Amino acid sequence: MKIGIQLPEIEREVRWPEVQEMVLLIEEAGFDSIWVGDHLLYRAPHVGVAGPWEAWTQMAAIAALTERVEFGPLVASTSFHSPAMLAKKAATIDEISGGRLILGLGAGWNETEYRAFGFPFDHRVSRFEEAFTIIRTLLREGEIDFEGDYYTIRDCEIVPRGPRAEGPPLMIGSQGPRMLAITAPYMNQWNGWHAWFGNEPSRLSPILNAVDSALLEAGRDPSQVEKTAAVLIQFSGGTGRIAGDPSRGVSVPLTGTPEEMVAKLGEYGSLGVKHLQVVLDPINVASITQMAEVLTGVKSL
Repeated sequence: MKIGIQLPEIEREVRWPEVQEMVLLIEEAGFDSIWVGDHLLYRAPHVGVAGPWEAWTQMAAIAALTERVEFGPLVASTSFHSPAMLAKKAATIDEISGGRLILGLGAGWNETEYRAFGFPFDHRVSRFEEAFTIIRTLLREGEIDFEGDYYTIRDCEIVPRGPRAEGPPLMIGSQGPRMLAITAPYMNQWNGWHAWFGNEPSRLSPILNAVDSALLEAGRDPSQVEKTAAVLIQFSGGTGRIAGDPSRGVSVPLTGTPEEMVAKLGEYGSLGVKHLQVVLDPINVASITQMAEVLTGVKSL
């Protein structure tokens, strides 16, 4: 399995010099990937007012700072940008990185940031369907002329093209039946967030079965789509990761000795998961260093 690390979001305010230190350490320590959340603003009693740094700007910096690791949004809301502009950003960042971007996409869910930044919150899945058509067509074919209910894109081309003729791999972060039906014919990867399955591998299995069923319905071989999962891991000093909306699911973090963590993470591999995105509590340099010991054990499985 590949193992990646998610950078800080709203756990605490983290300035760029510390983020940069984490990015460089993640690559140096041998992790496979780096992930950023694509959110703009949270406002709720349990968090007050909080927000992360903007995802696409961070990813451009990650692309330039690193040489080996893959990276991507976990996952990008297609509603925050014109879909054609999002495709242009993805092609550019993929070029900067030499072809290491994984383009995670979703429909978004946090109404607060939609309202605050002026994005429409209605018909999110229908809007996503049109945006997904535009994004994948531009990245895979280079051009599109499209008129829908929500987006009109006339004679659009991505010039120059990114470093990969087929564009970056498309990863979908959703378990909704309609979202799976829309994306199953085209996705390269699928991601499950830890709160969906309570951070427990046995509870992920039925979700993976539903994904495979959607792929079969679309005429796809499920083995052609890489399954990934975000896992919450807590080290000393962790006090519980702040979630933007606890009503969407609560996870019990994985704790224990490195050996116990290796054994538990190995269960995901037994389910066919090929890539884990680790959400650390606390998310700091010390936790990344501790996780590197676990990484060594997982790689030896």
